[in-house]
Amino acid sequence: MNIYLEKYKGIHPGIILDREFKKRALQQRTFALSIGEHPQTLNAITKGKRKLNTALALKIEERLGLEEGTLAILQTYFEINEEKHKRGGSTPNLSLLRKSLFWDTDITMIDWDKHYKAVIRRIFERGNETEKQELIHFYGADKINIALTTSTGKPYTIYKNK
Repeated sequence: MNIYLEKYKGIHPGIILDREFKKRALQQRTFALSIGEHPQTLNAITKGKRKLNTALALKIEERLGLEEGTLAILQTYFEINEEKHKRGGSTPNLSLLRKSLFWDTDITMIDWDKHYKAVIRRIFERGNETEKQELIHFYGADKINIALTTSTGKPYTIYKNK
């Protein structure tokens, strides 16, 4: 179970399930009928359009030989991730950060989680105390310390794939 949790944490369990079907060369329709479910239900789950409830997760896990609770826990992590994004906690308070610090990119397009090391390094090299405090509030002191001690590469550069 730990392999799935660490590798797929935050991803909809249906997408992981779809990968399992492909890896094992299983057909969704046949599998759904074998566990007494409607094929449309399983299809909606594998497309990430529907939640995977605990009862169905247990049926699937048993049939595929997965550790009990794996898919249900992945569903919970996915829901937690969705809730965090709904709350708007996915970006720092941009009004406290000078746009001039991010002259090479659109500050509203930065993936703050993916590029945290570059953002932290840039703010702590060129930012003022207010900006540093905002990052400490947003990321937490531990993540700031890790980023500052482990970041490598050229400073002042944040790459955003478009």
